[in-house]
Amino acid sequence: MSNNAAIVEISQVASRFRSSIVLQADSKYIDVKSILGLFTTLVGGHSYELHVHGSDSEEAKQALAEVFKKHNLNITIIGE
Repeated sequence: MSNNAAIVEISQVASRFRSSIVLQADSKYIDVKSILGLFTTLVGGHSYELHVHGSDSEEAKQALAEVFKKHNLNITIIGE
């Protein structure tokens, strides 16, 4: 079951940044700026890797870490 509020907030926060932000779930890679991609992938109780690369990656990692934590989603952030 997906958390609609988390999905919308993650996508909105990610869209503020120019960096590439990709969520890895098993063998799937999803652009977190895509709400549809998140709806089909993000479910509670799983752990994910978030890959962030770009000029504002540090700010993006910090902002997204807060959103994932707020929604109790298990995430490991991978940066440059």
